[in-house]
Amino acid sequence: MGSTPRRGDTRQRIQDVALELFAAQGYEKTSLREIAEHLEVTKAALYYHFKTKEDIVLSLFQDLGRPLDELIAWGEEQPRTLETKLELLRRYSEALDSAEPLMRFMQENQATVRELSIGQIFKKRMFAMSALILDPEAPLLDQVRSVTALFSLHARMFALHTVEGDPGDKRDAVLEVALDLLTQAHASAEHGDSCTTDACTTDA
Repeated sequence: MGSTPRRGDTRQRIQDVALELFAAQGYEKTSLREIAEHLEVTKAALYYHFKTKEDIVLSLFQDLGRPLDELIAWGEEQPRTLETKLELLRRYSEALDSAEPLMRFMQENQATVRELSIGQIFKKRMFAMSALILDPEAPLLDQVRSVTALFSLHARMFALHTVEGDPGDKRDAVLEVALDLLTQAHASAEHGDSCTTDACTTDA
């Protein structure tokens, strides 16, 4: 297989190979026996670390998702300023680098994600991040801008595959758009006006 293991221990080698196989042929079509064969270990050796495929996926969510959990914990201790929110987006973009294989797994195995407990874990993280970015008192347009800023960071993993360009450049461009959206939302809220386009009209 072509990817480089994050570290060399058996548990993480199992995670890396399992994630590759899940992405290549689907979660349902991958067996523990296949994972063991790719690792060139016995099924008993695999069982020592993980009893089921769901155990492997859950461990991946815990390990690869840890930077996101740490970011959320950091954000909850900060003042809800624009500077904090912009820094949250920057750090979230970085955290997605390590979590990208997991995000791809979710995209390619959506039915499985809905059935497993990991779907709820992901939703909980997204709600927590949204709460740190969003101002519930802001006008609807600004709330939409804020939420879109957060979720646009996922675009580089999926929607931008057909766009030409260096992956690093695309990541930077997506982050710049996200930061712009959040800054717009903050600026219009400060001025008490969520309407920033020429097409907007005000009541007489």
